[in-house]
Amino acid sequence: MGSEPIAPKPEDAMPTHAHFRHLPDARKGGSGVLPRLRPALVLFHRWVGLVMAGFLLIAGLTGSVLAWNDELEAAINPTLYRVAPPTDGTPPLDPLVLRERVLARYPGTAIRYVPLGVEPGQPWWFFLEMRPDPATGNTRELANDQVFMNPYSGAVLGERKWGDITQGMKNLMPFLYRLHYSLALDVVGSYAFGIIALLWTLDCFVGAYLTFPARVRAAPGTAAKAGGAAWLTRWSAAWKVRWRGGSYKVHFDLHRAGGLWPWAMLLVLAWSSVAFNLSEVYSPVMRAVFAHQPAEESVPKLASPQWEPGVPWMAAREIGRRYMAAQAHQVGFTIQQEDALIYFPTHGLYRYDVRSNRDIRDHGGNTQVYFDANTGALQAAWLPTGAASGDTIRMWITSLHMAALWGVPLKLFICALGLAVAMLSVTGVVIWFKKRRARIQSAAREVTAPVAAAL
Repeated sequence: MGSEPIAPKPEDAMPTHAHFRHLPDARKGGSGVLPRLRPALVLFHRWVGLVMAGFLLIAGLTGSVLAWNDELEAAINPTLYRVAPPTDGTPPLDPLVLRERVLARYPGTAIRYVPLGVEPGQPWWFFLEMRPDPATGNTRELANDQVFMNPYSGAVLGERKWGDITQGMKNLMPFLYRLHYSLALDVVGSYAFGIIALLWTLDCFVGAYLTFPARVRAAPGTAAKAGGAAWLTRWSAAWKVRWRGGSYKVHFDLHRAGGLWPWAMLLVLAWSSVAFNLSEVYSPVMRAVFAHQPAEESVPKLASPQWEPGVPWMAAREIGRRYMAAQAHQVGFTIQQEDALIYFPTHGLYRYDVRSNRDIRDHGGNTQVYFDANTGALQAAWLPTGAASGDTIRMWITSLHMAALWGVPLKLFICALGLAVAMLSVTGVVIWFKKRRARIQSAAREVTAPVAAAL
């Protein structure tokens, strides 16, 4: 780290977190509104950065690991995530039949999500939830809420309480996900991360502005110059790291350049985090600017949840298939694979999902139709891309966030980006601490210097 005294020059003053520092001091000049606001932006960047540091350190480190979630789950839990297909070519059982077997094994539970497509060598899995007691309306907690099934024999491979790290390594990846999404604090943590993500989004723009070199003022009585070196030439220093400049400069430049190079993707991570955790902000903002398709939120909620749909699950799948085929013909897309059938008790709706050529993610499908769970009437159709700009944007930014497309190259990039976010958090705090220590030492010298001179 080095032990040289820290005495930053005015042009090296910087906010302490997020992604950038500002280059020239606000006192060096400039005109217009933004230069006059620069001191306030510096304070925003500094203190918001300190607030975000711990959150983004955790999010960055866990996000780097979660980029490889599927691979790590299979490596940690081979008995749950790997199934040897029969040598005689026996096809998998119908997932809706397996759903009924699970419900019979765990009475009083509900399964609202049924995956319809499984890749060879992988299990079926179902999430369970307890139905409310008809007499009291209370719901007891399940000891385990995720069940893994052999798709060929119907045997139970295992179960776990998703995200409960007290159950051991089989819940490591779900627990890391809970840390990444909500600090493992569920609703409270999710909202806290949503607020941090909103501040991060704003700070991306503030930090970017603070990297711009300020306009150089001409000396009194001289003709104004074009600002010395060309603006882009002066700004180019912000993209470099002075590896031999001492501890302070290395931290300083890593913080600045480490935020500038991946700036666009850092903004994608920040705003998509708002979409995940703070829809109360994301949705109104995006809907005010971009078009969106109607989905389940366009259907009013029922007075009370309807846990048993009027249309049986087998019939619902057939209805979904018919509606999806009609939509494919009408809109002009190609169905590639069934993906899932989901029931929403709060709305009395079924959703049938397939993978189509409108999907962009490597796995799964988000091409959807919604229909009434009692009458079978079509309520809405939803395409992941190409139908409404707002939905297309959300699909792209959330897919990039989850490294859900482009295979291993994007996983590697998101893994490195998560480490970069953690590095920016650490370097920001280190820089703030060093500058604070330098200010304290400077103030102490100012107090002791007159006393020393008198002696």
